[in-house]
This record gives sequence, C-alpha cells and structure tokens, in this order.
Amino acid sequence: MEKTYKHIFFDLDHTLWDFERSAEETKREMFVTFNLKQRGIKSYAAFKNVYVEINRTLWEMYRDEIIGKTELNFRRFYDTLFILGIDDRKLGSDMAWQFIEGISSKTYLFPYTIEILEYLQPKYKLHIITNGFEEVQYRKLEGSGMGRYFSNVITSEAADAKKPDPKIFKYALKKSRAKAADSLMVGDDLSVDMAGARKVGIDQLYVNHDKIKHDEQVTMEVFSLEKIMRLL
Repeated sequence: MEKTYKHIFFDLDHTLWDFERSAEETKREMFVTFNLKQRGIKSYAAFKNVYVEINRTLWEMYRDEIIGKTELNFRRFYDTLFILGIDDRKLGSDMAWQFIEGISSKTYLFPYTIEILEYLQPKYKLHIITNGFEEVQYRKLEGSGMGRYFSNVITSEAADAKKPDPKIFKYALKKSRAKAADSLMVGDDLSVDMAGARKVGIDQLYVNHDKIKHDEQVTMEVFSLEKIMRLL
C-alpha cells in the first residue's frame, strides 16, 4: 500500500498494552490479598466468572454514559462480592482502589509492540486515543516504556466523549493538527475503534489478535502487530 498517511492513532488497551494478562494477574493477586477464599468464595474461578459478566455490562453502561468511571470501578467489585454472598461496601471500595493501583503497574505488551513503534515513529506522528481511565493510561504508557513514542494522548475524559462517538475522533484530529484523509486508526475493536474512525473518514487498521471472523469492512487487517511493517 502506498504510504500516504501522516498521523497514526492507536488504541491502547487490547491493541498494544495486554489488558487481559494484566487484569488477570492483578485479580488473582487481589483474591489472595483480600482473603476471599476465607470469606466464603470457594475459588478464584468462581469469583472471576461472576466478575467478567458484571464488568462487561458495566463497561457498556460506561460507554453509553449511563454511569461514570468511579461507579464502574466500585460496582464491578462490590456487585461481584454481593452476588457471591459478601455485602461489604468497604471491601468493594478497597478492591476497586487496589485494582487500579495494581493494573497500572503492569508492563505487559503484545509481541512486537516496541518494535512496531520504533519502526513507525520516524515516518509518522503517533498518537493514542483511549477510553481508559486517564490517570491509569498515562501510568501504563510510562511504566511500559511506550510514552516516548506518542505526540499526543487523547483520553475520553479530555474529549468529553468515548469511542465510537465521532466527537472524540474529531477532538483527536484537532489536537493533533491532523486531517482525516491523512490519518489511520489502529485498534482491536470493530464496533468501537473501527466504526468510530470510519464515521469521521479516518482509514482503519484492525488488529485482530484473536483472528475473529467478521463481515465488517475495514481498510486493512492484521493478526499480529508485526505484520503492520508490511503495510506501512
């Protein structure tokens, strides 16, 4: 493909930064730290099974602006504990705080993350567009060594809009002094990253880590970050 882009916008979680691995490790640590087995939850698997469904629902509510980030973070733990027989708001609050502290200290990246950023930075202006909590995202970037590669970090809080809302993409273009026609959005989520970029005329590069079958029209698709070098 002809290299016509000037700006590349990356999603962070699940695209470059390995959210699932980081979250899994953090939750396992918390299960032990907060003595949840001694409090009646028979296993980490039992805790995780309930948590995953609650967290997914709450994130959908957060993206739809039904709840805020503080409620999301508290309820994903309090509601999980409540369903498993523990009605303890302080414990839920303590776990919410510890989760943010724990996950933001993790430095797990997908394979070839640093290599692809090293490859792209001399050729393009690189930026982040993220729905993740602002204070956590900056810590992830700095702790993992990715921060130095990006000219701008656009968060949903700063833009007052969340992907796939066109408002956050328009805000990102304005802040980065970029034009949609000169820009590319790289992300892992078809309905959030790809659809949102498409709405404002930004080309899309879908990083399909899990090789999910789909019928969506995207500009480009790769199954690993390494393959981006062949396209850009």
